[in-house]
Amino acid sequence: MSRIDDLIEELCPDGVEFFPLEEVFLLRNGYTPSKSKREYWNNGSIPWFRMEDIRENGRLLTDSIQHITPEAVKGGNLFPANSVIMATSATIGEHALILVDAMTNQRFTCLSLRADFTDKLIPKFVFYYSFVLGDLCKKNVSESSFPSVRMDRFKKFRFPVPPLEVQREIVRILDAFTELEAELEAELEARKKQYEYYHHLLIDSSNESRTLPLGTVAAYSKERVDSVLLDENHFVGVDNLLPEKRGKKAAEYAPNTATLTKYAEGDILIGNIRPYLRKIWLASNTGGASGDVLVLRIKEAFQSELLDEYFYYLLSSENFFHFNIANSKGSKMPRGDKKAILRYNLVIPPIDHQLRTVEILNHFQTLVNDISSGLPAEIEARRKQYEYYRNKLLTFKEKAS
Repeated sequence: MSRIDDLIEELCPDGVEFFPLEEVFLLRNGYTPSKSKREYWNNGSIPWFRMEDIRENGRLLTDSIQHITPEAVKGGNLFPANSVIMATSATIGEHALILVDAMTNQRFTCLSLRADFTDKLIPKFVFYYSFVLGDLCKKNVSESSFPSVRMDRFKKFRFPVPPLEVQREIVRILDAFTELEAELEAELEARKKQYEYYHHLLIDSSNESRTLPLGTVAAYSKERVDSVLLDENHFVGVDNLLPEKRGKKAAEYAPNTATLTKYAEGDILIGNIRPYLRKIWLASNTGGASGDVLVLRIKEAFQSELLDEYFYYLLSSENFFHFNIANSKGSKMPRGDKKAILRYNLVIPPIDHQLRTVEILNHFQTLVNDISSGLPAEIEARRKQYEYYRNKLLTFKEKAS
């Protein structure tokens, strides 16, 4: 930070100039060309950005998922490269820097530098300061059934224009943070693939295994519990099935029925709506589950032959989820078939093999999924550090006029 402090002290000790957004940028909204006109879409070569592009490819965009033709562009006027696109409706505040001439859908407002400011602002600095603009957008939303930014206020947002040397140093620091986070994300993705590889390899590697239908080894819980006896940490529905969702936004997860299926420590809970989401949890406490969650418990006769954790790894495997998806019912809201699930064949190796497998896979689970340790914890720590320094670096004193 000392380098930035020195630059500010040398170049702008009295503060920096701020200008209304509409004076700095040409503000234009995107649009969706008519889908009924094939000539607007067939063999299109012009990038047409939507929120899906940011979710899929990040905030620095060079190409889009969908493309349009020149005939679809009103007046032939594209948003120029090095513009920022900001979501001013729906997912308000999300933004990206487009690195090619392009168009967007109507959810975005494009901020293109006006001629008087092209030599005063660096596009990457504008991109980073757009995180501040995004927060302002979220605080200035119209009260209607469909949320959108109040554009009368948006145009008046104040935008800083610090000296170029200061902008370059800020971009250099924030780029370094971004690169570090990207490296950690790539390492996490590699570890996840490694985990999936060993997961598949280890649960299929014993020559002494025996194969039994799931219904022979386990059964659905038939116990019931009154929902009034549970707090948000002991009620499980599809939306908060994964542990990181537990205890958050309790009102959203409130039981909609008085009686729930009781689960106990060691039971396997599986989300039965949209099985392709692969929601599964090895219970670490006792509580109640909604009717959209299946509660499986190892039968007493097999508790000495099958470890709870190994059972969890069997049911979190690719094989089980492919089976569950293939046998699901319904199209708009598919559900797993409870009877079919009980026919799924479990490959059960000797206990010593299960113990070794659980030890190895638990290590990988901690590394790739545990938000309190491993790579996810490090990424979260780096993200908070990045946000702290970003906010600090992008806070300027306004020069008195």
